[in-house]
Amino acid sequence: MKNTNKNKVFTDKIKIKRALISVTKKKDIERIAKVLVENNVEILSTGGTAKFLEEKLIPVRQIADYTNFPEILNGRVKTLHPNIYGGILSRRNDSDHINEIKKNKIQNIDLLIINLYEFDQVSKNTNDVSKIIENIDIGGPAMIRAGAKNFEFVTVVTEIEDYPQLINEINENTCTTYKFRKYLAEKAFNLTNEYDFSISSWFKNKNIGNLELPQKISINLNKSLPMRYGENPHQRAAFYEFSNIKNRNDIFKKIQGKELSYNNINDVNSAYELIREFEMPAVAIIKHANPCGVAENTNINLAWKNALQTDPISSFGGIVAINRELDQKLANKMKSLFLEVIIAPKISLEAQIVFKNKPNVRLIQTGKVLSKTDTGLLMKSIRGGMLVQTHDDNIIKKEDLEIVTKKLPTKKQIEDLLFAWKVVKHTKSNAIVYAKDLKTVGIGAGQMSRIDSTNIAKEKAKISAKLSNLIELPTIGSVVASDAFFPFPDSLISAAEAGVTAIIQPGGSIRDQEVINAANERDLVMVFTSIRHFKH
Repeated sequence: MKNTNKNKVFTDKIKIKRALISVTKKKDIERIAKVLVENNVEILSTGGTAKFLEEKLIPVRQIADYTNFPEILNGRVKTLHPNIYGGILSRRNDSDHINEIKKNKIQNIDLLIINLYEFDQVSKNTNDVSKIIENIDIGGPAMIRAGAKNFEFVTVVTEIEDYPQLINEINENTCTTYKFRKYLAEKAFNLTNEYDFSISSWFKNKNIGNLELPQKISINLNKSLPMRYGENPHQRAAFYEFSNIKNRNDIFKKIQGKELSYNNINDVNSAYELIREFEMPAVAIIKHANPCGVAENTNINLAWKNALQTDPISSFGGIVAINRELDQKLANKMKSLFLEVIIAPKISLEAQIVFKNKPNVRLIQTGKVLSKTDTGLLMKSIRGGMLVQTHDDNIIKKEDLEIVTKKLPTKKQIEDLLFAWKVVKHTKSNAIVYAKDLKTVGIGAGQMSRIDSTNIAKEKAKISAKLSNLIELPTIGSVVASDAFFPFPDSLISAAEAGVTAIIQPGGSIRDQEVINAANERDLVMVFTSIRHFKH
């Protein structure tokens, strides 16, 4: 007779008669094991977990006794056995499965409580490759996947937070509901996906058999911050963080203020990337992902004053990043200006008190500053895919500069040129930055023509001079940085008219000699970096 029930989907409750427990994290496992015993559920377990339960006087059957096969290869092989996987994968309403289970004397396993070797934690806390490899769990993910595949009949619990509901369902009538099993199966497959991703990421980061830009890229992201909207109110948005990040608070920890918006986070990241460039005390003020004022100084308070002076109008409602502790004195100076976010490696309690009555101001502590040579890929979503590149972590030093003019730069000019080059690197193209005395005095960003950026930067400097009651334009005696080569001499000539004495640019134009001649005619210094910093 044809079995009409062979492929029927179970939607009702499933009785729990036998459970397999294998956990690295032992929290609450004693409690749940006692509930199982009280409900006459047989417990199977592996070495470490079995020992733990036996010490708590909980009846447990060792896997080796259940399979009649010992653990081998120092525990690498213990659950990989037909008695285990047959018991997990058998469909309870399939006559063929039922007959095969009986024929091979296999018993069904109805409940799996499993968490995995802590690969992430071990790989981040040691460089011992052999120890890391031994913490790649094989049996755990295999059992989890098997149980999740057969969720119609098998309950798979992988997270401690689901123990209470499991206990409630078992205590009710030693059963679990279809809805609960399906929910757990989804979590189970998410776990194994993230686990495999962590392992493959470790191999990639260790450059073991991988290219810098691999043929395939897998991304695992967890929603960590829902937002009211995106760049505009009609767009939905959220912040997703990489699932294998060690600790987000190592990079950004908000200690005060309302929720960060989509635009806030984008600006914070821009400010953070820029401030990482500087060794001396420095301040960067960011607006719409562009710097509107940057300064270095041995005194962080003077750095703030100089950065703000560049463009006090655009600084209103901006993001401020500093690379030193935010103390009470500097906090009092900043308090008078409307700011969205302030980020610093450390924020003193006194500084926090200063902003206590301004709850809308977000204070973010950056913790340890990442190295400028951190590995990783930069990704930008487009319709149908992603653009992927390495980070622009190039650092130009004095010895990298090629002097192309007759006039040689002074020590002070070189310092200002290198400072301006760091800022222009983080300014949207086409980008022009005027700087003097390790402070920006005019910034032109994001224009379709380089000459437009040059002239906008000059106008910004004129407005700053007027607001600050300066007699002399701040561009006089300054240097100028361009993120890409000058295609024509017009931008150089415009900068010369503003009073610059030195120029830093990549070079590489077919009109380089024409531009060099224009610099020599005006008795200017010009250096080439041979590298550009387009930022779109």
